[in-house]
Amino acid sequence: MTFLELDKPVQFLKGVGPRRAESLARMGILNARDLLHHLPRRYDDASTITPLASAEVGMEVTVVGEIGSKGVIPTRRGLRIFQVVIRDDTGALTCSWPGQPWLDRELRVGDRILVTGPVRSFQGRQIQPREHALLDRPPDRRAMAPNPAPGTIFVTYPASKEVPQWVLRRILAQNLEWLLRHAAKEDAADPRERRRLGLPRLDAALAALHRPRSIDDVEPARRRLAYDELVLLQLLHARVRHHATRETPGIAMVRTNRLVRALHDSLPFKLTGAQARVLREIYADMASPTRMNRLLQGDVGSGKTLVALFAMLLAVEGGHQAALMVPTSVLAGQHAARIGELLRGLPCEVELLTGSAAPERRRTALGRIASGDAQIVVGTHALIQEGVEFESLGLAVIDEQQRFGVRQRLALGERDPAPDLLAMSATPIPRSLAMAIHGDLDISQIDDLPPGRRPVATWVRSPEERDQVLSEVVRRLERGEQAFVVYPLIEESEKAELLAAEAEFERLRDGALAGHEVALVHGRVAADERERIMRAFVAGKVAALVATTVIEVGVDVAGATVMVVENAERFGLSQLHQLRGRVGRGERGGLCVAISEAAGRSRRLRAFARTTDGFEIAAEDLRIRGQGDFFGADQHGHGQRLRIADLVADGDLVGPARARARAAVEADPRLERPEHQLLRHLMERRYSDRAKLFGVG
Repeated sequence: MTFLELDKPVQFLKGVGPRRAESLARMGILNARDLLHHLPRRYDDASTITPLASAEVGMEVTVVGEIGSKGVIPTRRGLRIFQVVIRDDTGALTCSWPGQPWLDRELRVGDRILVTGPVRSFQGRQIQPREHALLDRPPDRRAMAPNPAPGTIFVTYPASKEVPQWVLRRILAQNLEWLLRHAAKEDAADPRERRRLGLPRLDAALAALHRPRSIDDVEPARRRLAYDELVLLQLLHARVRHHATRETPGIAMVRTNRLVRALHDSLPFKLTGAQARVLREIYADMASPTRMNRLLQGDVGSGKTLVALFAMLLAVEGGHQAALMVPTSVLAGQHAARIGELLRGLPCEVELLTGSAAPERRRTALGRIASGDAQIVVGTHALIQEGVEFESLGLAVIDEQQRFGVRQRLALGERDPAPDLLAMSATPIPRSLAMAIHGDLDISQIDDLPPGRRPVATWVRSPEERDQVLSEVVRRLERGEQAFVVYPLIEESEKAELLAAEAEFERLRDGALAGHEVALVHGRVAADERERIMRAFVAGKVAALVATTVIEVGVDVAGATVMVVENAERFGLSQLHQLRGRVGRGERGGLCVAISEAAGRSRRLRAFARTTDGFEIAAEDLRIRGQGDFFGADQHGHGQRLRIADLVADGDLVGPARARARAAVEADPRLERPEHQLLRHLMERRYSDRAKLFGVG
């Protein structure tokens, strides 16, 4: 499309130039659009600004004043204190920054600054600021009353040492009207949809964010930009989905029921309603000539693997092979053994392929896979290594898909014709977040548990109650049950007063758990030794396993009934839930004990004890920690960190954004029509690297 004015390099804007453009580039500001979308990080209403004369000792205040004098004061102990006296029309106040003499080079007499902090009594009244912002610098300062009128809003931008606050404010002041005028031409929102969602025009939203008339203007404006951001993200996902399902030749699976019906009739239980529902969704996808690209979410123990097995049998009925890729060799072996047990007597051969297989065993497995004799193949990332050839791969299933990167997921499906893809996750996340992160996948959720499965009992205990907890562990071990004891660290650290796995392993082995076989695993244990220990634990030869979170996923031990998590405050809520899911998977009930100094005070631990519902846990985790941890693991292009949208506050916008994006791509797959060209341009500008990764850039 034609050049857009907001694509103009930032160096050509008023007050910038080549040298300052280099500094702005290091802040991620490359063009005019980047500058316009460099939004304030803080807003202060003048009505909340305390006049200097009213700032009393003990108060927490935000004040605005002009620097009347400044200096660096040395102390007898060698500490250098930067100090200024600020003034407004009510009086003066001292601000002190101990140990920050370098501020003397950044702040000048005459500067107007905003300061936040507690007022203390030291040689009179004094603030030690937690935060400060340079609002204006003469002679560039706009005329302003010494004490601003109520309703005046001070904005504070993310700044840098090279481009301080006052410089950013000056550049934006010089260019804002021009920027807003051209922003109006980039408003790609459908006016009816925008009004239905209660969102302002784009130029009005940006004006309100940079120059709010009222604090109340800020949130609707932010939501407008959040919606735009979600539309662009969903547009990328919609393009990826269309490429994967429509532009890539797929396989229409033919169902004969010779294997599916036989497995169904052999089960000693009925599928749950949720399992039956998601199977209908999966079968409909697989019967279509377009490729399936689906995410199956379900809590630990909800029966996702059984659903995947039914899907794999449909592929085999259609004359194709199916592959199941899992993150660990131990889990691969368990899955292969369990699937073999379920399919005993049926004409379907199961093969196991892991990186630890002996050379002769590997050659045999590769031959059976290439010839098609192995119809279901279970393995680790070894499935995507060089030399693995399928006769006809019809379905690729990826278990614990969050443990694999995008490139690994794509590699398993790089066949012609492309196999259907079913990704599975036992880390449930709220639907709005799932749509935001996995917008390229259709989503199925198993939201119930099989009948008879008992929830794991959960205790939260203080360190003073550890002996009572260990007595319960010993009681269970003496009944022939098994236990996990998990620590946040491998070694003790002087910097953190936390229990560590190596030292506690020795204390438990020689103390409370003496007389029982105790083993230790963590990330520094060699892979083959770690696998040997895990196999011994699965086989019941080890009674108690002391570990770090290396065991969070990827092991199924029927005899394990108790999980003890030390320093539980160091773990995320979803991580605690995953650890809890390691126990109670057999016939006996499970117990998970979180030991923490924060017992009784921690919102996270209260939520952990209150519910065992993984989706509820994930929603609470999102509310407590925010979305950063969910988007933080980039997985080589998979995570798209949102800059503006907050999925707690803006979850209601994800659905409309996805519907808008999918409708645009369904109508115009390459977004070549005039009405879609602007959206495509903005999407490619924002996500060019990920578009190329997925083959749609």
